[in-house]
Amino acid sequence: MEFLKSLTDEELVQLYAEGNNEAFDVLLLRHKKRVYTYIYTTVKDVDIANDLFQETFIKAITTIKRGRYTEKGKFSSWILRISHNLTIDYFRKEKNENTISNEEYGLDLLNNIKLYDTDMQEQSDKEETLTNLVELIELLPDCQKEVLKMRIFEDISFKDIADKTQVSINTALGRMRYAVMNMKRLAKEHNIYLEF
Repeated sequence: MEFLKSLTDEELVQLYAEGNNEAFDVLLLRHKKRVYTYIYTTVKDVDIANDLFQETFIKAITTIKRGRYTEKGKFSSWILRISHNLTIDYFRKEKNENTISNEEYGLDLLNNIKLYDTDMQEQSDKEETLTNLVELIELLPDCQKEVLKMRIFEDISFKDIADKTQVSINTALGRMRYAVMNMKRLAKEHNIYLEF
């Protein structure tokens, strides 16, 4: 096991594909905190986060075992992309009807980041952008973070956000506006490029 810990992710994936189950254990230990943290900060529910975390690694296991792992970038980006896609799928199932679009308020992060582009050369950068985005969101004041996450990750209308947070629509919109302004400022301070 100690020898395996010194190997790169790509070497561990290759060993696992060849039947060495301990190699995947090392990958899991290496990446579980980052993947779980991303999922949990997005869904904010322990049970859902645990389910999506397990689904992420089951999908990874299945893909590698079937010989379909052809990733040219980093394993960490690939596993985060799986968790992101599963999280988005979860929210799509739970999606509420939209009444106000992001574009009206100058923010459509998920579309602007273009996470669904299939150009593999750009995929690693997009995954890093997503990770940076999540980290920046965590730096926002709680009331702004709450509105931003509901709007971006859960695609909840501002009317429903106002109801859930027990504030007026104007307050919800104001928090979103300040969240966007703070995200721009934080991105600049941390030298992170995000398309707004």
